[in-house]
Amino acid sequence: MDAELLKHARDAIGFMPDDEGLALHQAGLDAATAGPLLEVGTYCGKSAIYLGAAARARNTVLYTVDHHRGSEENQAGWEHHDERLVDPRSGRIDTLPFFRHTIEDAGIEDVVIAVVGQSALVAAHWATPVGLLFIDGGHALDVAMADYESWSPRVAPGGALVFHDVFEDPADGGQAPYEVWKRAVTDGFEPVSTTGSLRVLRARR
Repeated sequence: MDAELLKHARDAIGFMPDDEGLALHQAGLDAATAGPLLEVGTYCGKSAIYLGAAARARNTVLYTVDHHRGSEENQAGWEHHDERLVDPRSGRIDTLPFFRHTIEDAGIEDVVIAVVGQSALVAAHWATPVGLLFIDGGHALDVAMADYESWSPRVAPGGALVFHDVFEDPADGGQAPYEVWKRAVTDGFEPVSTTGSLRVLRARR
């Protein structure tokens, strides 16, 4: 991965360690021949740099879908709440300005396309097959499962499906992404690799 882009990714607000980010970048490189890349759950754009770098290297684009109001775990009183992300005008989480700054500073506005809206609503009107689908939105089971059910049919044959924060042991983290990962395996997605909490699967060809 380009050293300057890696530095921007490391500096961005977010929750992805280096090894998982680089594994995500590699998955993007590998899957881009099947179609553009798409992530559900943008937050402040950290993962979008890893995937945006892959999109640029493969002459494609990354679509990144988020309502930018924060997941349940980002709200006040929850573990991952960040007061910096609260809009003083409305008192609500608003990560969109931080995302825009992240992508602008990294110099990848030409390959990263923000789609602002509710995941399932956007998916209902989405027709383009994607080479890689990265699901890292809300981690409540109903939200994570809805993201999977809404978007997984859009993965192109041979494309990649990637989940973040997959923990088999409840002591390590919440179980919703793990439950959705198990559902994907049952549905026929083939496990390819595991790097920390990042799991890559492949769609049938």
